[in-house]
Amino acid sequence: MKVYSANEIRNIAVMGHSGCGKTTLMEAALHVTKVTNRMGRTDDGNTVSDYDAEEIRRKVSVSSSLIPIEWKGSKINFIDTPGFFDFIGAAKEALSVSDAALILVSAKSGAEVGTELAWENADHKPRVFFVNGMDDEHADFYKVVADMREKFGHSVAPLQLPFAEGGKIVGYVDAFTGKAYKWNGADITPCDSVPSDMLEIYEKQHSVLLEAIAETCETLMEKYFEEGKLSEEEMTRGFKDAIKNGSLSPVLCGTATGKDAIGVASLLDMLSTLLPSAAELTPEITVTKGGATMTIPCAESGSVCAFVFKTISDPFVGRLSLFRVYSGTIKKDTPLFNSNKEEAEKIGQLVFLRGKNQIDATEIKAGDIGAIAKLAGTDTQDTLATKQAPFICPQIAFPESLLSRAVTSKGKGDEDKMASAFAKLLAEDKTLKFEINKETKQTVVSGIGDNQLDVLVNRLRTRYKIEVELAPPLIPYRETIKGKSDVKGKFVKQSGGGGQYGIVDMRFEPSGDISKAYIFEEVVVGGNVPKQYFPAVEKGVQDSVKAGPVAAYPVVGVKAVLYDGKYHAVDSSELAFKMAARIAFQDGFMQAKPILLEPIMKVTVTVPDNYTGDIMGDMNKRRGRVQGQEAVGKKSAIIAEVPLAEMQKYPIDLRSMTQGRGSFSMSFERYDEAPSDVQQKVIAARKKELEAMREKE
Repeated sequence: MKVYSANEIRNIAVMGHSGCGKTTLMEAALHVTKVTNRMGRTDDGNTVSDYDAEEIRRKVSVSSSLIPIEWKGSKINFIDTPGFFDFIGAAKEALSVSDAALILVSAKSGAEVGTELAWENADHKPRVFFVNGMDDEHADFYKVVADMREKFGHSVAPLQLPFAEGGKIVGYVDAFTGKAYKWNGADITPCDSVPSDMLEIYEKQHSVLLEAIAETCETLMEKYFEEGKLSEEEMTRGFKDAIKNGSLSPVLCGTATGKDAIGVASLLDMLSTLLPSAAELTPEITVTKGGATMTIPCAESGSVCAFVFKTISDPFVGRLSLFRVYSGTIKKDTPLFNSNKEEAEKIGQLVFLRGKNQIDATEIKAGDIGAIAKLAGTDTQDTLATKQAPFICPQIAFPESLLSRAVTSKGKGDEDKMASAFAKLLAEDKTLKFEINKETKQTVVSGIGDNQLDVLVNRLRTRYKIEVELAPPLIPYRETIKGKSDVKGKFVKQSGGGGQYGIVDMRFEPSGDISKAYIFEEVVVGGNVPKQYFPAVEKGVQDSVKAGPVAAYPVVGVKAVLYDGKYHAVDSSELAFKMAARIAFQDGFMQAKPILLEPIMKVTVTVPDNYTGDIMGDMNKRRGRVQGQEAVGKKSAIIAEVPLAEMQKYPIDLRSMTQGRGSFSMSFERYDEAPSDVQQKVIAARKKELEAMREKE
């Protein structure tokens, strides 16, 4: 593949609702540019983009895929992204290194939820629409455009105006030039004139384009209002500026399916001529160096700065780090420095990627995207630079991973293998989180949604031969007391030989501070318990609060007072008094009105206004308390306090309630007393759980 400069490159994230034809469009682009001699199909599992075993099995994309093509002196780096909501992390990765977004829309279904999310996620970037499936008998281009203009505003403007003959879409009028074309398979043929029934439509849409272009600068605005027209050079320059500043989001159309790939060549023409290049859209980047913020230009001769936006860990191919070069030129012998890890890196194989296919590269210049094989310590979001100029690029803003599941291996001795496999899988998907919960001792994995976690389980099985099970993680309840008690703890063994003797009189009551497990005081008078045994008594309390008497959850907020007791000059020992204190704690706790506390979370749910009533009603069903509501752009944020136990499936439920339009964040707020019926259910379930654990032991 030829080496391109930034002014010849377009980096474009391909986005849209799941099933709208993104991967098929990539196949069509490869076919039109003669990279492939036939188009693959997702149903057949033979596309260039969807090469992963999970993608072939599911027939949908689950990760982003780089598809570079060469077209009329330009290079277009398409990054095909998943449309399904669970894999938004892949779209975020793609957007982090893309200069623009190509959003596909179904000609039949119109702007769907995935279209809306693509529009939102690509905010602050130029956006181009491609209405796909124009050969469908139910396709309605103008209805789809009207729907998009209603949802996304008047920046949405058709660049191609399709027309039909005999009830079938056969061509389009270019709203930019006023010329008409007919589709002839993958090619286009100029028409002698614009169809008469399209003249009014063209005039109206051409005026919309002219106004948007004229508004990009005062000079063009003055000329347009004085003369009512602009030169072709002025229109081209203004069109690029309008796309760049977001005042114009052009709409093209065609059909990516079938052997003809209708409209794909026209799309490639537009992207390579009217969409600004990487040099124009990202002329510089803001980085940090030594803690100071600065900007560096996109210059091939500058100091190297490349951002790793994706990692592929293939058990056969090995580790590949995908990066965009923002400054400088990377060659096979370029010395690289990982600025985040402060470690030198050695280039193995320098390649361009097309799906899973590697194309050897001699050099990769600023503005382009490539990959390096087998970097030792570099991860996604690391910056490759030089030791002399250790730039660090901004990090990707990934969404929170709020669907958590406890994971257990089915096979004996798979724990170490599982940890190693997780490390590789988490390197590929930064929205997955993995931890061993210190309190519950469970291995917990968190993600965006259930489909993402299902892919994780399947990859563990197919790639690493590890069978695992997922289950809701344990809720970290707490035990405390509401009342007071006065008890005696007695540990006496005097049946020949060395004995044990320790008796304590203790009072238990709430301490008023549940941030601490316990407060220990001793007020013994008269020496009935010698001072040397006070630490042993406290140690008994300390051991007891680790697993409370009610359901073996940690104890908080208890005050333990040692006020009297008895000892034996010969048989008393630290062990005896520690055991006596544990017995006293057990009895005293149960006599002091014990209760369970549950974790309460602060939850902020952001949804379109028409869903607020449903969300508030649902919060009430979850024993939540709505605290307030505030506007966030065109949406509303509902703030509530909800028990963690009621949020275990919320990412799935919220998606169902809002058709994917809602999002939420969650953070720990405090512990509150659980309702009595909830306490009874938790205690009963905990009893079974502890019995099962003892049986395994």
